[in-house]
Amino acid sequence: MTSENDFAELFKLDVSEHTEKKGKFTYLSWAWAHSYMAKRDADFDWWPHDYPESEIGSRMVPYCATDAGVFVRVTVKYKGKERTHTYPVLDYQNKTIKAESVTSFDVNTSIMRAFTKCCALHGLGLYIYSGED
Repeated sequence: MTSENDFAELFKLDVSEHTEKKGKFTYLSWAWAHSYMAKRDADFDWWPHDYPESEIGSRMVPYCATDAGVFVRVTVKYKGKERTHTYPVLDYQNKTIKAESVTSFDVNTSIMRAFTKCCALHGLGLYIYSGED
């Protein structure tokens, strides 16, 4: 099980050499986040959540379209503890994308950003997001 020491271990890591700046936002590369987590936990895993494409359809898609916008949800399991994060699908200006305009690339990008933020909930690079809200 995850302990405070597991969080502290990840929290104290300096991941700044693997961050990217886009506008006024700093991001940790998802590939580096995956690498950091997988090296420390052989059972590390993560997955995006699927949703029914429509109320009557049985096809599943990795996003949820609402009147407010499109969202993805990702869960990361680290040392037996799961953290889940819901993230909006955003454009290159970090503005909400409506369902009729969303592309598969937009969804994929948001899934990877949600994954990285889930890793931050476990402690990895959490400092990057301080003051974001």
